[in-house]
Amino acid sequence: MSPLNEQQLNQIRDERREQIKKAALKVFALRGLVGTKMNMIAKEAGISQGLSYRYYSSKDELFIELVQEAMEETADAFASLGHMKGSPTEIIKTLTTKMLDGSNRHSFMLIQQVQTSDEVPDKAKEIVQRYSTTSFIEQLIPIFKNGQEKGEFCKGDPAALMILYFSVLSGLMLLQTGEMEQDHVPDIHILMKMLR
Repeated sequence: MSPLNEQQLNQIRDERREQIKKAALKVFALRGLVGTKMNMIAKEAGISQGLSYRYYSSKDELFIELVQEAMEETADAFASLGHMKGSPTEIIKTLTTKMLDGSNRHSFMLIQQVQTSDEVPDKAKEIVQRYSTTSFIEQLIPIFKNGQEKGEFCKGDPAALMILYFSVLSGLMLLQTGEMEQDHVPDIHILMKMLR
């Protein structure tokens, strides 16, 4: 058996980091930063605790990296909405489906922890503060207004209706990451009826 070349070693490292991050995201989402220990993440990832420390020096470092990635992915998802093809209903439905996806729910919980807990690193708080929740909703308002003009969505203040809609989605994500209905995804069609 020949030794691994540099490219193969880098691929193995990248795969291992992703394995650890995926496990950590789930554990942090369900237990919070304070309730999580590196051995829990290692167990979820199916690796030894010692190996996890070869990739991340602490759970705080790992938490911060996950928060950064979650915020970047959220910003990219909202920024891409204006370029999406389809009716306003189809665009909002696609976004809703993505938000309720299992891994996105865990990212949402991570962001919620940063916004509500004093027990998270300041660096994580700084990352979340760089992104404005209001700006995310503002990116949806033109799509929603277009849907109102086409008769796809109900009348009313678009910003207020979007805030209400995303409050419901937030509540659903919080429910789904708890012990209740952990793997149950709500019927998107029923959620979309709220906007009609």
